[in-house]
Parts: sequence; C-alpha cells; structure tokens
Amino acid sequence: MEFKEVIRKRYSCKKYSEKKVEEEKLAAILEAGRLAPTAKNLQEQHVYVLQSEEALAKLDKITPCRYGASTVLVVAYDGSNVFTYPGGTQDSGMEDATIVATHMILAAADEGIDSCWINRLDPDELATEFGLPENEKVLMVMDLGYAAEDAGPLPNHEKRKPLTDTVSYL
Repeated sequence: MEFKEVIRKRYSCKKYSEKKVEEEKLAAILEAGRLAPTAKNLQEQHVYVLQSEEALAKLDKITPCRYGASTVLVVAYDGSNVFTYPGGTQDSGMEDATIVATHMILAAADEGIDSCWINRLDPDELATEFGLPENEKVLMVMDLGYAAEDAGPLPNHEKRKPLTDTVSYL
C-alpha cells in the first residue's frame, strides 16, 4: 500500500474478529518499532506482546478497551536510559516510545492489520499486574487484529481541521 493511502485509511478499530494476527505480520510490525528513531539512538523502548488467554484476561481487568483483539502490545520505555534535554525539565522517553508506537501502528495498517491506541488505563496498575521492571514506564497499549465485518471508523474520522488552523509559518 502507498504510504499516503496507509495514513489516510488507517483508523482506530473498536471491534475485532476472532482471526489471529499471523506471526510474520506481527514480526514485521515489531520490526518497524525496532527501526524507529530514538533520541541519541538509546532505543529505550520495550514492547510486550500479550496473546495468551491469561495475559489478555489480566489486561481486561485494567481496561475495557481491548475490543476483542487477539494481540495487544504494551509499549513501555526505560526511564533510566533516556536523553535529558538542556534545561533538565524534559526527557526523550515518552516521545521515543510514541515514535515506536506510531511506527508499529502504521506498519500494522500496511500489513492489513487493524489497530487502536489505548490509553484508557492506569499505566502503574498495568506495570504492577504484569510485573514490569520498576525502571520501565508504560506509555500505552495497542490492540492489533482484524476488524469485525461490522467495524469501521467513527463518524468523525474524515473530519480534519485545515492546515491553516494547525500550522503557522514563523
């Protein structure tokens, strides 16, 4: 699929079929995250793949937003291995993990896999429930799967502000 088509057609899927994500497609999605740029190339991201019934049941206790997806990725980053910007008030962890997640979402769309960025959860609760290392901070979870036949984008999906409202030239 052409990149412009990928970004235009991709939407947040809220209802998945029972069809599983193929291993080779999952591997391509994870590889896209691995190749994502990070500040100083620190690669502080860590992606957890949830597919077992036990792991998905744990997630369902934390968020109602799995929407039946058979695969869920937890995107976290090592807070002790980030670049601290001049001024010392901001670091690269959250933005680097966001770039990784975005690469994976777009790679999923390119593979014909639907996704949804989920942030309706308590990241600390998720980290505790899954026993993640203390230095890791959870950014988000990402549902992956095939949309159910009656799934589709929200009615406002195509509505976008004009560039003149969101871009300024200085």
